Amino acid sequence: MKKKLLYEGKAKKVWATACKDEYVIEYKDDVTAGNGLKKESIAGKAGLNCAICGRIFEVLNAAGVETHYIKTLNKTEMLVKRAAIIPLEVIVRNVAAGSFSKKYGVEEGAGLRSTVVEYSLKDDSLGDPMISKSHIVALGLCGAADLYDIDSAALKVDGILTEFFLKHGMKLIDFKLEFGRGADGKILLADEISPDSCRLWDINTNEKLDKDVFRRDLGSLTDAYGEVYRRIMN
Repeated sequence: MKKKLLYEGKAKKVWATACKDEYVIEYKDDVTAGNGLKKESIAGKAGLNCAICGRIFEVLNAAGVETHYIKTLNKTEMLVKRAAIIPLEVIVRNVAAGSFSKKYGVEEGAGLRSTVVEYSLKDDSLGDPMISKSHIVALGLCGAADLYDIDSAALKVDGILTEFFLKHGMKLIDFKLEFGRGADGKILLADEISPDSCRLWDINTNEKLDKDVFRRDLGSLTDAYGEVYRRIMN
């Protein structure tokens, strides 16, 4: 189905297909941290991320969230709707962790009184800086109505996935989303949702089952991702 390579990022390739409104996303074994300063290729990582992401998108689609996901094609590829990505990272935080803890001096694992939704400009050369809603509108990245839809979708996803992961013995600490415009111009959830883009902790032990295993040299990344896969596919 793949016709032309459109984009290659740190962890995925995007291919055009014979259908102008459908793309193929191919997952890579590469894993990076610190804006690409730490990088490694880990055999089996692509297949785990593709399967986990496909399952999560199936759950979201069934719950009425508009996503770009159509179906998983094989171990490392999925078919998706064409979407023009809005250059924003939407971060949803339920528990203090990572950069949030460092930036605000909050102990990692501390509960938050309300869910945090924050935005970063998607630009590696600038270090993906945080950006306010007024900046987003002023720069023409998207409109105020779009931001309302994105906020609403992000919180809906948080509610669905928090419950989903709890059923499988995991806490959803925080996660990153990306949105795009479909062929009809409507906002939809795109990119991926996987242990690369989520913090997932075991509900009883707080064992990390996400990319922090790689960032912090905590053990085997494929063992951690494999545990997430085993739980959510069971």
